[in-house]
Amino acid sequence: MTLRTRLLLIFTGVVVAAVVLVGGLISRTTREAFERTENQRVEALVAQFRQEFARRGQEIARAVNGIAASDRTVNIAVSSDPAVYYNEASALGAAQGLDLLELVAGDGAIISSAEWPARFGYKEEWLAGTRDWKTRGPFLRREELADGVTLALAAVAETHAGDRTLYVAGGQRLDREFLSSLVLPAGMRVLLYRNLEPQIAPAELIGPSGPVPQGDLLPLIEEVRQNAREVTRTLGSGADAEVFQALPLTGNGDNLLGVLLIGSSRRDLVELEAFLRYTSVVLAAGGILMGIGLAWWATARVTRPVRALAASAGKVAAGNWDTTVEVTAGDEIGQLARAFNRMTQELVGQRERLVQAERVAAWRELARRLAHELKNPLFPLQITVENLQRARDQHPEQFDEVFRESTATLIAELENLKLIVGRFSDFAKMPTPQKQPVQLNELAGEAVQLFQPQLAQAGVTGRIDLDPRLPTVAADPEQITRVLRNLILNAIDAMPHGGTLAVRTKAHGSGVQLEVSDTGQGLTPEECDRLFTPYYTTKTHGTGLGLAIVQSVISDHHGRIAVESQPGRGTTFRIQLG
Repeated sequence: MTLRTRLLLIFTGVVVAAVVLVGGLISRTTREAFERTENQRVEALVAQFRQEFARRGQEIARAVNGIAASDRTVNIAVSSDPAVYYNEASALGAAQGLDLLELVAGDGAIISSAEWPARFGYKEEWLAGTRDWKTRGPFLRREELADGVTLALAAVAETHAGDRTLYVAGGQRLDREFLSSLVLPAGMRVLLYRNLEPQIAPAELIGPSGPVPQGDLLPLIEEVRQNAREVTRTLGSGADAEVFQALPLTGNGDNLLGVLLIGSSRRDLVELEAFLRYTSVVLAAGGILMGIGLAWWATARVTRPVRALAASAGKVAAGNWDTTVEVTAGDEIGQLARAFNRMTQELVGQRERLVQAERVAAWRELARRLAHELKNPLFPLQITVENLQRARDQHPEQFDEVFRESTATLIAELENLKLIVGRFSDFAKMPTPQKQPVQLNELAGEAVQLFQPQLAQAGVTGRIDLDPRLPTVAADPEQITRVLRNLILNAIDAMPHGGTLAVRTKAHGSGVQLEVSDTGQGLTPEECDRLFTPYYTTKTHGTGLGLAIVQSVISDHHGRIAVESQPGRGTTFRIQLG
């Protein structure tokens, strides 16, 4: 991307950012004001519901107390044959505007029921088991009717005649007519769920016009049923979204009998935000055009010397380190050009010094490692030769026996020297991978099986977790097998007192992933950082080339290798191919 383009984008971005910031602040302020208004409307509607609820409760309480204080009720209380008052509740309830009314004897037996006459003689234990009905106000109650159950706002009064007590329990249904009495602001609605069944019943969700479609309301109702607390949720999206506030309605024993849902439409807010977005887009378009004009004028004055400097830098990157640029100005661009010329001059000198230093450092490191690795087998070679000389000079009669023992030692140490030289040679000339379709599960299983004797001898348990759906991957099977063997040997060395070796494979994107884990000593973060460095090892033996070879093989396969480890918690090598 050219400097002119970047400046153009910067100018444009500043203008657009300013417009977006202002538009965002306006939108946020508008949303907050709208939400405050909505909250006030909801609070007002909740207060209206509670006032209407209290007013109706007072009316019901007055009606019930009026019935309880009437002479007719006193006569029923002292009557020796309550059966003659079988239908009395219907007339009394209708006269007081009550939907529900029951006259109940002191022992809880129903004398007369307006809502269900056939319940004569049934027991209402909840009435007789509660004292001080005079101090209790109206309450919600689940009321059983002949044709089902309903939710009612009820009150109870007592009539005393001598030693006899008569309970008067009356109320009104809490239904759509009650909801219709609430005055709703535009864009709001109120619904009632009557929690009358153990399981959620969609048919019990009603509005002022009767049952309503449930939509996404049932989960909201279920949440209130489970937690018995007020819940606010936004349902739907866009202009059809509604914010519902769900209020639990409890009965006399704090049991949940209903849920009042107050919904507020978000349409006005969505339409207002759409208008603000449209205005912001128009302003941003004007700002972009203005930014393009300003950027075009400004960049024309500064990009010409910058392009010349960039071309010279490209020549330096291509290897022509003697390149210089012409200094034609005394401003910041001119200072940059002079600094560039000094840099190229210094780079020419530093390049030679750096190449020489790297060459010397590489030879020194190679010499150090070779000296370290060859010193160990050379010492026993020297001792063995000296023993041969000493046996020949001092004990000729034992020379043959010493010769046989010494030649065996010499051959073993020479083989060790050949192995060390071979490892360095292998690392120096890693072959190009000969890729072919490979099933990694097979290579992993064969590698673990090969090391079963060493695992058993070291007290290590081997575990294999191979993904049966693992795809094939293009790889050199010999080199990947070598990687597996090196990692398994490292894991065995890391668990001198036994442990668990785990080899896992699984699909990773379009390729495969191999993990080799141990429960051994683990590594520090510093050791993890240097683990793949050639000639570096954390063990008391070895050349330090094993993991360097592993990384070289994975790199030649265009894969990735990583290590995770903590001291005392083991190590995991993770390889990704494909």
